[in-house]
Amino acid sequence: MPSKFTIMLIKIYEDNPNPKAIQQAIDVLRKGGVIIYPTDTVYGIGCDITNQKAIERVCQIRGLRPDKSNLSFICYDLTDISNYTKPFDTAVFRVLKKALPGPFTFIFNASGQVPKLLSSKKKTVGIRVPDNNIVREIVRELGHPIVTSSIHDEDEIIEYATDPELIYEKYQELVDMVIDGGYGGNVASTVVDLTTGEFEVVREGKGDLEEYL
Repeated sequence: MPSKFTIMLIKIYEDNPNPKAIQQAIDVLRKGGVIIYPTDTVYGIGCDITNQKAIERVCQIRGLRPDKSNLSFICYDLTDISNYTKPFDTAVFRVLKKALPGPFTFIFNASGQVPKLLSSKKKTVGIRVPDNNIVREIVRELGHPIVTSSIHDEDEIIEYATDPELIYEKYQELVDMVIDGGYGGNVASTVVDLTTGEFEVVREGKGDLEEYL
C-alpha cells in the first residue's frame, strides 16, 4: 500500500537526537503512519500501537498475518512494560532492570490490553527496550509504545538491511518515514521466553543473557 505522506528520509544522531526531527516522526505516527528506525540491533519497522490500520500496514509490508504475527512493542523503560504484561516476580524484575535497555526481546504473558490493541487472541507479547536514544526518545515523546518488527532482505534469511539509504530506496513506496541513524547491525535481538517465569532463550542474538542472571 503506497504511503499517504510525502516519504521522508531524515537524519537523526543518536548521541543528541534533534527534538524537531523526533517531533516529525511523532507527527507521522500520530497520523497513522509507518516508520523505519534504528535500534541497538537491526533496523525496525513500526507504528503507533493504538492505530489498527497502521498495524495492518506493518503486517502487510512484512507479509505477516495480524492475528498470528509475533509483533513486539518497543517501550521507553520498565514502567511501560507492566501495562502490557501479566504480573511477574521480583527476581525477573531484577534481571530486566540490569539487562534493559539492551539487545533483548522478552516474551511475557500478555495483559488483557494487548489483544485489544492487536485485534488478535494472542496470549503473549514481546517487549523491547532497545539501547538506542532515537527510538526510545520517539516512544517517550509519543507517550506509549510502538509496534515493531525487524526488516530484513528477503533473499537472505538472516541478512538484515543495514544501510539506511538502501533501506529508503527499497521501502520509499511503502512507508512514510525512514530515519537514518547511521549503519544498523545485522544481528537481531536475543529472544527470551518468560511465560513460565523461567528465563528460556529461544533465539540467540546480540544479547548475552548469562551476564545478567
